[in-house]
Amino acid sequence: MNAAKRREIFARLQAANPTPTTELEYATPFQLLIAVLLSAQATDKSVNIATRKFFPHYGTPQGLLELGEAGLADYIKTIGLYRTKAKNAVETARLILERHGGEVPQSREALEALPGVGRKTANVVLNTAFGQPTMAVDTHIFRVSNRTRLAPGKNVLEVEQKLTRLVPPEYLQDAHHWLILHGRYICVARTPKCPQCGIADLCEYGRKTPAVPK
Repeated sequence: MNAAKRREIFARLQAANPTPTTELEYATPFQLLIAVLLSAQATDKSVNIATRKFFPHYGTPQGLLELGEAGLADYIKTIGLYRTKAKNAVETARLILERHGGEVPQSREALEALPGVGRKTANVVLNTAFGQPTMAVDTHIFRVSNRTRLAPGKNVLEVEQKLTRLVPPEYLQDAHHWLILHGRYICVARTPKCPQCGIADLCEYGRKTPAVPK
């Protein structure tokens, strides 16, 4: 895919959604970090349902530490891997208090040193909470990047590095939100909704879904 096509893809995505953001609900960088940590192998909707119940009372590092692992597990038991996530979230709260004065760190290295926080989670927090032009590649972005040939790669790191290099700088801040939403609602896994796609004529996918005759 050439640079002109890439630029037009993001111009159209921006025109359709000028201010994209995460669908996770949060009020502070710490709440975003916890929500993203909980969202692994779970839907944003299921995470939001759970966090609405405990964020108002325990949505700070100190509050989560006071709630404790068992207490948090009770709130998030509808989410997959909830016991491990509860343990990691409470330990993350403790380390943020001990190492960072209660503030979420703004570096990838410090974030990835927290339990349960991998590169993708760190990238989401750096981008969404702190405005850094990072690229958090999840299954949706990986699929869209490879299917459209926007930035094909064998693994998520390769796709991340290609996107960071190839996305026009003026679109990089919001690019991962656009691509996630596109993959979640249009360029879906089994049968992409090509007739509804605003970038179908730019996409290099060879087996586009035909329009259903009226």
